[in-house]
Amino acid sequence: MTTLPPLPDAAVALRARAADWRAAVREAGRALARAGATKAEYAERMIGVIDEFGAYVVIAPGLALAHARPGRDVLREGLAVVTLAEPVAFGHPHNDPVRVVLGLAVTDAEEHVASVAALANVFNDPTIVDRIAAAGDADEVRALLGAAVSVDPGAGHAGTGARVS
Repeated sequence: MTTLPPLPDAAVALRARAADWRAAVREAGRALARAGATKAEYAERMIGVIDEFGAYVVIAPGLALAHARPGRDVLREGLAVVTLAEPVAFGHPHNDPVRVVLGLAVTDAEEHVASVAALANVFNDPTIVDRIAAAGDADEVRALLGAAVSVDPGAGHAGTGARVS
């Protein structure tokens, strides 16, 4: 069993408008910052990763997993979900255009591997991107992902998260 970072309401943005992939990633960064997982500058680091390494973050048709290495701008692990009103191209030869952008923030490499593994399990379902893109509220997104709503603010790190098998 692996856990996903928690997904509070502040980390979910539905039907967001983004002119391009950079704006879509910035929206995911704003969601992570609103949820208290990162500082605002983390969004620009996620963009820098894509500028440097390309659109490998588009991990499935319609789905991007924006992230950057752990750094001082990551306050705790976090997950954000952004659905786009209109899909945007990231430059991936097979998986564009993107309708759902996940933002992921981790404090160490071990968390990164665990979170990506948990997300991979969720996205084994070929219908999940469409279902998330059509979600009406944060509760529906959490149910689809199997994510928990909150963190334990007193602990300074993510709460229990969601168990994904």
